[in-house]
Amino acid sequence: MDLAQRQVLALGGGGFSMEAGNRLLDDYALEATGVTRPRVCFLPTASGDADHYIVRFYRAFGADRCEPSHVSLFRKERESENRDWREHLLSRDLIYVGGGSVISLLGVWRAHGIDQILREAWEQGTVLCGVSAGSLCWFDDIVTSFHGEASTTKGLGILPWSNCVHYQPDASADPFRALVRDAGRPGFAAEDGAALHFRGEELSAVVGSRPDARAFRMRSVGGRVVRTAMSVRYLGEQQEARVEAPLPARAADHARRRLASRPRVSAAATV
Repeated sequence: MDLAQRQVLALGGGGFSMEAGNRLLDDYALEATGVTRPRVCFLPTASGDADHYIVRFYRAFGADRCEPSHVSLFRKERESENRDWREHLLSRDLIYVGGGSVISLLGVWRAHGIDQILREAWEQGTVLCGVSAGSLCWFDDIVTSFHGEASTTKGLGILPWSNCVHYQPDASADPFRALVRDAGRPGFAAEDGAALHFRGEELSAVVGSRPDARAFRMRSVGGRVVRTAMSVRYLGEQQEARVEAPLPARAADHARRRLASRPRVSAAATV
């Protein structure tokens, strides 16, 4: 498959688990598949397959907009007793990885061979998506503070960059800056509400669910780290444009005819 058709959408923070009522990033992920009703699988491994997380996924990704499913690695569920994980994951259009502990996630995936299956899915064109730990996992060098003090580790290496999520550029301590300097690997940091869209191994677009969401490209030059703010396209502007767009003439005429044909209700009848 053409490398450009392999996609990863890495959310610095946001989506259904962090932005209740804001579907912009999740809608963008669905649209990236190019399928009208995509087959979506949720991997809640980083949360230990938390029940509430799985429930929220099915509420956000209803059967009216996709074909949702999930794979649980921490419990034996009746509906997945006879399921072949590899066959199921490779048949999906979108694999969405939830947040939590990226260190635990990577350990469990490697124990079950999920890491190799996900690489195979990416190579065949399945869109890989995730938030927080579900973003970090796709990269080579990553920094996480889920278990307390910030530490660095290796991700799956599908993307040959470093990554930081929930980035706070104005914080006094910046462990990601130290990672980029010490490892010498350039990378990307995304605030909550910002998502990095890769095609192949290269960054294709940066989108946001909030007007003020930011993302940064960082690289080490001569022992110092250069941080460059990237342009973030706010997805809400597209949504607002669709809502405010005037109806086509034929549709407007049809709407007026429907309103005119409704029976009139007198004031007395409403009392």
